[in-house]
Amino acid sequence: MTVIDTETFAQEWAAWHEEHESRRASAHGFLAVTSLRWLAEEPETYDDVPGAWSSGPEGVVVSLAPGESLVVDGAEITGRHSFGAIDAGDGVTAGFGDAVVEIAKRGGNDMIRPRHPDSPVLTGYRGTEAYAPDPAWAVPGRFAAYETPVPTTVGSVVDGLEHVYAAVGEIEFEVGDAVHSLVAFPGSTPGGLHVLFLDETSGRTTYAANRQLSIDAPDAEGNVIVDFNRATNLPCAYTDHATCPLPPAGNRLSVAVEAGEKKPD
Repeated sequence: MTVIDTETFAQEWAAWHEEHESRRASAHGFLAVTSLRWLAEEPETYDDVPGAWSSGPEGVVVSLAPGESLVVDGAEITGRHSFGAIDAGDGVTAGFGDAVVEIAKRGGNDMIRPRHPDSPVLTGYRGTEAYAPDPAWAVPGRFAAYETPVPTTVGSVVDGLEHVYAAVGEIEFEVGDAVHSLVAFPGSTPGGLHVLFLDETSGRTTYAANRQLSIDAPDAEGNVIVDFNRATNLPCAYTDHATCPLPPAGNRLSVAVEAGEKKPD
């Protein structure tokens, strides 16, 4: 049995969470979003971003008035500019002044999200409370990969919007003398896994719609560590201008996971 140095475990968790909080509260992070605009064929202007924006056969198009400009990939653009078709889940960022605008596609629809460093949500942010780190919630598990990825449709915090992700397998683990499983999607690191889940704390001490967890790549035998201490909130816990996915069916655990981030104040 592996003996865990609880003091070192807590220090490593604290360093990780401080870095996570820093990224979340960055000048152009999700807390800086000031609006979410779904684009239509008719160009429309908004008060928090330059230009008239539309979506059509050319993809996303912006028409900038005299004196207006955006910076894309280090180059200043003026007048009419087409961003082309944007793949689902992808996006482009354009700058203006000390702000940026995200141009993206979600649920088959083109959208923009301006992000301003002086957003009230960002300037008023004072951090997110979390459960005290506990090595008991760093649970050993086993990843069973699907033969081929399975397209999986999940809901969204936006009514009527759906996301489709490629589920790559399931993680089994034990908590409270019971076996649980979670469907996993590809993570942001090579071979890593990403899990969306709910549990018996959801809507009580933790955010009601979802929490997320990144898991390191399985070893050759499929072994993983499911460290619920590193469960975090998605952007929708902080802003109404998010399109966060909901957990897939079956990813609600019948146990109170008293670990990771709590719901924001």
